[in-house]
Amino acid sequence: MSLRRLGVCAVLFLAACLPVTPRPGPVSGGQGADPAVTASEKRACEARGGEFRSGGMAGFLTCFTTPKDAGKSCKASGDCGTGKCLARSGTCAPITPLFGCNEILDAQGRRVTLCVD
Repeated sequence: MSLRRLGVCAVLFLAACLPVTPRPGPVSGGQGADPAVTASEKRACEARGGEFRSGGMAGFLTCFTTPKDAGKSCKASGDCGTGKCLARSGTCAPITPLFGCNEILDAQGRRVTLCVD
């Protein structure tokens, strides 16, 4: 009986070593997106002076723009059109969207950490 159990365990162990076939799932990074929509979004982005490229942790296609007040001195979020006053430099964010973790100044001028992925 113990040889039979050993055989069953060996088969189960070897079955667990088989590679898993990936299942189709959500697509990231702009792959599989409708090319017509992507092309129209890219044109609209570039018309606003932006650059259409991948961004964030997922790598989705995003329109990056330089705000009009980029680099302007600020003491609170309300001093910037995007609401992003960088705490360390005391200037408005140089780009939008602002991915990653950044210390910004809130509406009262308090230092807070904002993480956008």
